[in-house]
Amino acid sequence: MTGELANYRDYLTHHRATLERKCDGLSPAQMATRSVPPSSMSLLGMVRHLARVEHFWFQRALVEVGGERLYDDGDAGFADVDPTQEAVDRAWAQWRSQVASADAWLDACSDDDLGTVVTFRKGTETSSVRDILVHMIEEYARHCGHADLLRECIDGTTGE
Repeated sequence: MTGELANYRDYLTHHRATLERKCDGLSPAQMATRSVPPSSMSLLGMVRHLARVEHFWFQRALVEVGGERLYDDGDAGFADVDPTQEAVDRAWAQWRSQVASADAWLDACSDDDLGTVVTFRKGTETSSVRDILVHMIEEYARHCGHADLLRECIDGTTGE
């Protein structure tokens, strides 16, 4: 597949896979390990946060599904991480569900749809589909950099 949308999807897929690699093989306690105080950032919180981001942009902004925000914990998914296998499994399941929903939505799009402007946040904001996809890539790229540093602190693993 070629074109602008395919290019955005390649970047998004790459960053999603990078997040998974950065978390691969870690115990629940390692996944919940916080970065430096006072930050609440952890890899588990990051998975939760990115599930929340996927949900907001693809479901709430683009599809216009209402209801509760995911991980509405006052810290965008980073607060109250529980270092248990159940919490890790739940976060990954939620993230994978949101990624699958986003990919299904993107499967129905073409390059011609990228300029479409959507209104969200109860009619107070607008953005083009293109800008939302670029934002998603930026969001993942930034957090994958954080994930790289967190992983290095946990067990010394670096690189992609």
